[in-house]
Amino acid sequence: MRYGFWAPVFGGWLRNVPDEGMRADWPYMRDLCVRAEQIGFDLTLLAELNLNDIKGTDKPALDAWSTAAALAAVTTKLELMVAVRPNFHHPALFAKQAANIDNIAGGRLSLNVVSSWWAEEAKSYGLPFDQHDDRYGRTSEWLEVVDGLWTKPRLDHQGKRYQLTEAICEPKPVRKPRPVIYAGGESETAKTMIATQCDAYVMHGDEPELIAEKIADMRQRRERAGKPPMTYGMAAYAIVRDSEEDARREVERITKLDPAAPGFANFQQWLSGTELERELKLQEYSVSNRGLRPNLVGTPEQVRARVAEYERAGLDLLLLQMSPQLEEMERFAATVIRAHS
Repeated sequence: MRYGFWAPVFGGWLRNVPDEGMRADWPYMRDLCVRAEQIGFDLTLLAELNLNDIKGTDKPALDAWSTAAALAAVTTKLELMVAVRPNFHHPALFAKQAANIDNIAGGRLSLNVVSSWWAEEAKSYGLPFDQHDDRYGRTSEWLEVVDGLWTKPRLDHQGKRYQLTEAICEPKPVRKPRPVIYAGGESETAKTMIATQCDAYVMHGDEPELIAEKIADMRQRRERAGKPPMTYGMAAYAIVRDSEEDARREVERITKLDPAAPGFANFQQWLSGTELERELKLQEYSVSNRGLRPNLVGTPEQVRARVAEYERAGLDLLLLQMSPQLEEMERFAATVIRAHS
């Protein structure tokens, strides 16, 4: 298993806890990532949002790509998986920028391609926002342009959204044939695009048997497309304590509903349109990306056993959220990563 972590670009991950003891600033991010590679973490994921959807839209949110460039210069081993939303970036200019960051990092850049979900943010910044299938249509063409610029000396492209003539991207990325492209999505349109154009599939948190089913499905799609095997990652929130009782108390603390917390109104709207039972919805409001579903909660022995279940399901990468990030990552590395290896 490879271990990654979400870089806390929003100053934390808990919607019900205003201050998690990790600042949304460069010194904290730098120190966290430098330490992470020292203690055994393989990768960090930098989310790309211009508005802070965790702590409130008026709170700080670090820019993903300028932060990635800075991290490329101060780390030596950590893979930098940076989220990118095609409607926010022209593909030719992006290909140039990302290739340069990959050169700074010595080939450690990868992409997490996200077909945007937040219409109000796009409207706020005056950017286009497509409907669901159109979003994936844009992403598919965007990936064609980026891949072409990274792998060909010159690119001509005349598409529905983008037109390029004799475009050049030099220097090329260090990683060949290109930086790894991760993507997630559960619709038929999303899975078809990912199976044919990406290198790795990332999923929201879920039970091992459901993750195994998703991996089996994507493997079949990949084979039908005539593509090489993919790698598979999953988001999860981890809580490791000396006793199971202590770990469960921490779950209760972070999921205690606070109607005054930023984003509660959005939660109520989301709640009315879903059919999940309320307790699960409450946990998924409190911790994003279905992070508590994998149940990486308990003693080190319990968490290591749970990780082993995901390995048997075919999972290659865990993308972990923790709070406070640095202190919890130290504990996780000492009791799970190094003990499991």
